[in-house]
Amino acid sequence: MAGRTDAGVHASAQVISFVSHDAFPVDKLPIALNTALPLDLTARDAARVDAEFSARLSALERRYTYTILNRREPSAVMRRFAHFEYRPLDLERMRAAAAHLVGEHDFVTFCGEYPERGGTVRTIDAIDLERDGDVVRVHVRGRSFLHRMVRIVAGTLLEVGAGRREPDDARAMLAARDRRVAGPTAPPCGLCLVDVRYPDFSSGALNRRIGSRES
Repeated sequence: MAGRTDAGVHASAQVISFVSHDAFPVDKLPIALNTALPLDLTARDAARVDAEFSARLSALERRYTYTILNRREPSAVMRRFAHFEYRPLDLERMRAAAAHLVGEHDFVTFCGEYPERGGTVRTIDAIDLERDGDVVRVHVRGRSFLHRMVRIVAGTLLEVGAGRREPDDARAMLAARDRRVAGPTAPPCGLCLVDVRYPDFSSGALNRRIGSRES
């Protein structure tokens, strides 16, 4: 599996790899899987790959999107897929805080549970924020992330955007190397794995291609 997701977190572009000795036609595999999978899990495509390929270890970059409904009233329709925040959010403050987190850092402050091996140094390639009406999206790109790292980053940016913390606090949080100084872990409902990029394949691009074909 390309990336582990906590309970309540979504994935629109998850990738899995496995070894099979069956000669089942690969183009028929998604159809067969979808007859047995639960309603909240769908197989979109399948392909044969080299024996060395690993959905997790071969990934060059992962992209997550955290979605926030930012208005006074919650939404019954969006409840499962967006975090509701009634406090007005200042995206410029959030962008200023996010700038401190981009690059290679020791993200132990933004880690839920320490990894068994490999340390806590990670690289965030980019954090982009956008608003579309009442919806705010936080896009985070990087090769790999610590346990609950993206959700803690999102929770910290929410605190900054609501005026409860200052943008420069993000830099101090990294230096502190203490989970207690960062913001709360944002709820899982808003987080979605939207793309996993490989040397010659992007799961997000596949979703866009299939989506345009189905529309």
